[in-house]
Amino acid sequence: MFAALAAAVVALLPQDPPATTGSSGNLLLRGATIHTGTNRDWPGALSSMHGRIHGAQTLDPAVDAQAIELPFAFVSPGLIDAHGHLLSLGGMLEEVDLVGTTSFQEVVARAVVKARTLPKGSWVIGRGWDQNDWPDAAMPHHRELSAAIPDHPVWLTRIDGHAGLANRAALQLAGLGKHSVVGAGGEILRDAAGEPTGVLIDDAMAAIRLPPLSPAQVRQRLLAAQRECLRLGLTCVHDAGVSASTLDVMLGLHHDGKWALRTYVLLDANERELIARGPWQTADGRIVVRAVKAYADGALGSRGASLLEPYTDQPGKRGLVSLPKGALLELAQRCADSGMQLCTHAIGDAANRTVLDAYAAVQGAGRLAERRFRIEHAQVIAEADFARFAGLGVLPSMQPTHLTSDMPWATARLGPERVLRAYAWRRFLDLGVIVPFGSDFPVESADPRRGIYAAVTTRGLQGGPEGGFRPDQKLSREQALRGFTLHAAYAMFQEQGLGTIEVGKLADFTVFDRDLRTCSEAELLTAKVLLTVIGGQVVYDGRER
Repeated sequence: MFAALAAAVVALLPQDPPATTGSSGNLLLRGATIHTGTNRDWPGALSSMHGRIHGAQTLDPAVDAQAIELPFAFVSPGLIDAHGHLLSLGGMLEEVDLVGTTSFQEVVARAVVKARTLPKGSWVIGRGWDQNDWPDAAMPHHRELSAAIPDHPVWLTRIDGHAGLANRAALQLAGLGKHSVVGAGGEILRDAAGEPTGVLIDDAMAAIRLPPLSPAQVRQRLLAAQRECLRLGLTCVHDAGVSASTLDVMLGLHHDGKWALRTYVLLDANERELIARGPWQTADGRIVVRAVKAYADGALGSRGASLLEPYTDQPGKRGLVSLPKGALLELAQRCADSGMQLCTHAIGDAANRTVLDAYAAVQGAGRLAERRFRIEHAQVIAEADFARFAGLGVLPSMQPTHLTSDMPWATARLGPERVLRAYAWRRFLDLGVIVPFGSDFPVESADPRRGIYAAVTTRGLQGGPEGGFRPDQKLSREQALRGFTLHAAYAMFQEQGLGTIEVGKLADFTVFDRDLRTCSEAELLTAKVLLTVIGGQVVYDGRER
């Protein structure tokens, strides 16, 4: 496929932002309040020509344009999710949905329902369980699952994607038993007898070899994910950890005219050949390949995040290291040499320090800040390391809904002092650091309304401490929107083309039925997406739904 599409892609100079071209979208929006993302609203109607924002408030009658009346609506620069996983989102829409389960028994029951629809011996796959939402908050044992589903291998991934539960059949297929061992980057949880409980953490998860998806299945899942993103008002997604085969299918969809979503691709760190190729994009700029995704540690919920000091609720445990400093520096140098942006998952304060140290050691012409290397999540930061982000020009790519999901147990994991150095997006902003926002879907909901709500309230959907969990980190509505617009655009080298509504920029808009800057906090979660516009073309219309 790459050879067939050679004519459809163009190389990018590593030091230059992608030179994008718009679609032929000519559009006129009238009657709405238009938030430009700058210091003043747009006056009057908003028009686009050939996919870019036009200065005139009316269009020549000779121009074939779509005119839409939007009384009382609110137009924002197109919302961008700076960290998501499209293929996983599409898979979650098809597989066993375990999000919101309140007990292990409910997890088993949902898996049983799915198993009854499948032939014996086929895999039952699901995602979304979180033991912290169960009465005893303990990691599960496969016994109950294996008894309920003996004739299928079962693999149920934890909500953060950093742990999973296998039943007996799946463990046997993987060859995992009492004497199995894994490397330092993973862990097999065991019961009192030393037998695997079925829970595998981080690198140990690789032992479960699921049947590979066919290109047709990948295509179906990507299209399902695209539909969901457009429905939620997202105009662009930074797709984290993309394999060559998945990218191949995405390019095929683009070639067939079926890919509308702007996509900034973070390649899987194992795709050495594609990384060495350097930055490139489709000729229309709809898909840009310029970044690489790596992992430095695991997740806080499964105690895989790498901490400088032990977990408060499990003394002696400091988490897992996925990529030691030497390997991380080698990858960072390869990315720098190829003009690629490195985006490294780091949640614990030890992992964040390791990544900062590796980034600081990268050699080459130009300042590190010009490379816009990122740390994905940047969730727990040592006191001395906040200023290093600003000094090095490293971007903390953060997900506000991680705070609201972790809120019930974060203090137990980290303790009352260390938790004050977590989820600290306002502290970064006060240091002058650009903070792109995303969701990490399907770990969290892809709905950007939830991210905006979390950032401005530091409360969860079901409430939380009076005044918020981290009230000192609350943002204004404009700051929260900027995280999902201009700052997310900057994180993909696109602040000249996206992120604000200005003449000449790409005509990407998200239209809501109410002003997100002035509505009540509760209405942030219920505001309806009326239109999603990309390149001047309406790609989702929710007005009559």
